[in-house]
Amino acid sequence: MENQADNKFTWVIENFSTLQSQVVSSDEFVIGGCKWRLLAYPKGFNKSGYFSLFLEVADYKSLPSGWRRHARYLLTIVNQNSGKCSKRNEANKCFDHKIPGWGLSAMLPLTKLHDEDSGFLVNDEVKIVAEVEVLEVIGKLDVLEESEEANQSLKRIKLDYDSADSINLHKEISPVMESIDVNGFQVLPSQVDFVRRIFEKHPDIALEVRPKNQYLRKACMNFLLSLIETLCQSLQELSNEDLVEADIALTYLKDAGFKLDWLEIKLDQVKEKKKEEEINEARMQELEKELMDIKKTCLDMEALLEKEKANMFAARRASLTLEDVV
Repeated sequence: MENQADNKFTWVIENFSTLQSQVVSSDEFVIGGCKWRLLAYPKGFNKSGYFSLFLEVADYKSLPSGWRRHARYLLTIVNQNSGKCSKRNEANKCFDHKIPGWGLSAMLPLTKLHDEDSGFLVNDEVKIVAEVEVLEVIGKLDVLEESEEANQSLKRIKLDYDSADSINLHKEISPVMESIDVNGFQVLPSQVDFVRRIFEKHPDIALEVRPKNQYLRKACMNFLLSLIETLCQSLQELSNEDLVEADIALTYLKDAGFKLDWLEIKLDQVKEKKKEEEINEARMQELEKELMDIKKTCLDMEALLEKEKANMFAARRASLTLEDVV
């Protein structure tokens, strides 16, 4: 069951406990002139033990070469008992043919999801809300917005394929979403402070960046910001797949000429912490098992003790009579 209002899409997964598929998808929905869909893994992505949730460009296989969507999104698994306890994942990402979907493989532990008192699974239904703000589109829109206000809600770069000899770039720039130059990189107003802070702490970060085209440089900067956001997630939210993707992203940016020794150190630290977390979790599970075994042994010993007490009291009561002796 789905429902959509403005830039918000609500998806209710019914009969959740009886789902057999590894992945289920919502109906397509349109926000910012782009078609999207939600992908959920009821048993966890790669059997991770967590409910996994992703936002994906619905028709990415049919889009022309070079397409990209830059969007800010908020995915929420609604706690139907208390909205404050809902599980959320907010990010600012670039979607393209290499990575058409973003989300979290470790969105919510399955044990917590299936806990009848948790509030996430009510009447065998899981409620998910996706809020999407499209910031930039490279390539044609999937659906043309009817209102002028909607047309100006994002910055669009349309690729004109009418001519076989050339590709003409047409830009429609909304004053609200106008890019701002920060050290030679065009960034969104919402990104300015963050990017300036990066250059203040690491002034030599982009001295040897090879791409000179402003759109490629902008894409690289968005890639860098997404990588930093990934590393800022909690260890519980951060999966090993995320760390593998972070490694790939770091290599890509270094190949483009970014000086990211400091970020590589941070990534190694996060990897080490994630490894420690997994070791601690495994050790905790071992201790819990040992404790359960000890408790079982204690219960068995208590039962044996009670049996011996009963035998002792029975023996005391069974005193011999004179006739038994004589």
